Amino acid sequence: MVLDDTIKNSANDRLAPLEGHFDADVIFYYGPIQPGFARSFRDFIETLRQSASAYDHLVVILNSPGGSAEAVEKFVEIIRFHYSAVDFVVPDYAMSAGTILCMSGDRIFMDYSSSLGPIDPQVYNGKEWVPALGYLDKVEEMLERARAGTLSQAEFLILQAQDLATLSRYEQARDLTVTLLKRWLVDYKFKSWTTHRTDAAKLGRPVTPDEKRDRAEQIAKTLGDNHLWHSHGRMISGKTLQSVVRLEIDDYSENVPLRNMIRAYNDLLTDYITQRKIQVFMHSRLYF
Repeated sequence: MVLDDTIKNSANDRLAPLEGHFDADVIFYYGPIQPGFARSFRDFIETLRQSASAYDHLVVILNSPGGSAEAVEKFVEIIRFHYSAVDFVVPDYAMSAGTILCMSGDRIFMDYSSSLGPIDPQVYNGKEWVPALGYLDKVEEMLERARAGTLSQAEFLILQAQDLATLSRYEQARDLTVTLLKRWLVDYKFKSWTTHRTDAAKLGRPVTPDEKRDRAEQIAKTLGDNHLWHSHGRMISGKTLQSVVRLEIDDYSENVPLRNMIRAYNDLLTDYITQRKIQVFMHSRLYF
C-alpha cells in the first residue's frame, strides 16, 4: 500500500541518523515479549546480522507492556549470540518483562518522560497472562493471618481454593526473574564497573565480583518489591531508578538533538502501530 511504503521510507530516513549516532545496528521492537514471538524475532535479528553493513553493537528501541521471563531469556540468548555490545533505549515505557530485558543491556537510555516497571513476571493461568507476584503476596498475607489465628472464614475458603501447582509456577517465574537479573547485571551492565564511584568509604577502590553480585541482588529485590511499588503497572522514572534502585541510567533529557531524533523515529512508528492496531511490530533498516 502507498501509506505503508511512505511510512517505511520515512522510518528508514529517521533510523539512519540514529545508527550513525550510536555507531550500531538499531532496531525497533513494540509489543509484548512472549514465547510465540521468539522465532520471528530470531529471523529478524539474523537477517540484520547477516547484512554486509552489520555492526557488532546493537541498540534496541523498546516499547513493551511486559510478557514472560522465559521469553525474555530466549530473546537475550538470540541477541547475545549475534552482538557483543547491546544497549536499550526506552522512549516511552518498558514494563515488567520489558524491564527485565533492559537489564540484559550494557547501557539503558531514558529521558525524563521514560519509564520502566517493577519486575513482576507474567504467567499464563489458562485464561490470561497475570502478574505472578501479586498472587504470591496475597497468598503469603493470608498464610500469615492463618499463623496468627486471624484468618476469616471467607479468606480460608479463598486460600483453600488455591491450586498449588499454579502457585509453584508463580514462584518459579519469580525465582527465574531474580536469577536472570543477577546474572545479566553482573555479566553485562556491571562489566565495566571496576572502581567504586559513589560510596565515600570505598571511593576509588576496586570493585570485587562479590560486590557486583550483591549489588545485582539488591537491584533485583528492589525492583521486585511489591510493597515498595504497590502496583504492577507503576511507571518508574529514570530519576527514581537512579536514586531508589541505584541503577545507572544514561539520561538523554538534556541532549536535545538526540532526544528529537529518537522521538521522531519512535513516534512515527508508534502512531502507525496504534492506527493499524498491530500487536507486535519490529523494524530495522532491512525489515518493515
